[in-house]
Amino acid sequence: QLKVGDPADEGTDVGPLIDDGAAKRTQEWIAEAVAAGARVLAGGAPLTAAEPRLFAPTILTNVPRSARICSDEAFAPVVILERYSDFSKVIASVNESRFGLQCGLFSNDLAHVRAAFDQLEVGGVIVNDVPTYRIDNMPYGGVKE
Repeated sequence: QLKVGDPADEGTDVGPLIDDGAAKRTQEWIAEAVAAGARVLAGGAPLTAAEPRLFAPTILTNVPRSARICSDEAFAPVVILERYSDFSKVIASVNESRFGLQCGLFSNDLAHVRAAFDQLEVGGVIVNDVPTYRIDNMPYGGVKE
């Protein structure tokens, strides 16, 4: 279980959203996705009404690509989880995005890793780690917006 709270507390995994407006926007975008057929697998709302910026880590699935939570930068603890049976469709789905900072690929299949490095339109591909990982003395950037 992830602990949501004060980022100054070493035990905190997920800090607050930047402001109440960000919390409201995140709730609206999740509601929009659910209305369009998405499912909330975990989270989906602030932990309490009294502190809306403490937002529960959220997992969504079946999110339409047109939903803002999928097509814009949420800056919230939200992840979209989708199944694919064809790796070429994974590559195509990532490349359809107007963003291209980094991609995290979890795989033991070296053919998939090579394809990701060769075909993904992103600034970096991180294998078997989260895409927020970076080495501060190395260039960090993306392609697209």
